[in-house]
Amino acid sequence: MNLVDLVNKNYTNDNAGIPDFRTGDTVAVHAKITEGDKTRIQVFQGVCISIKKEKDLNGHFRVRKMSSGIGVERVFPFHSPNIDKVEVMQRGKSRRSKLYYLRERSGKSARIAIDYDRK
Repeated sequence: MNLVDLVNKNYTNDNAGIPDFRTGDTVAVHAKITEGDKTRIQVFQGVCISIKKEKDLNGHFRVRKMSSGIGVERVFPFHSPNIDKVEVMQRGKSRRSKLYYLRERSGKSARIAIDYDRK
């Protein structure tokens, strides 16, 4: 067992302060942005299109939003000190674990149905 596996096995901090969400959910990620010597919090709100290694130390999730008609994606590590908080705005119904097909879609075909049964 190498050092990385040992650290991942002993790391028990379970996504410090990040709520449970799945792909298809609309999330608002409050990220810290450093500009010179000042830091501020910027909100990036969009659809979570993929989650990789959720319980692992080097896991991350990808959020996609449309900004002025252009698709913007950002990758956020779960255990990053630059993430202030994550809010789940809306639960979405998704039958896939990776929603990369949303990259080619726009308008009504890019919508994800709301999952009213999941709280």
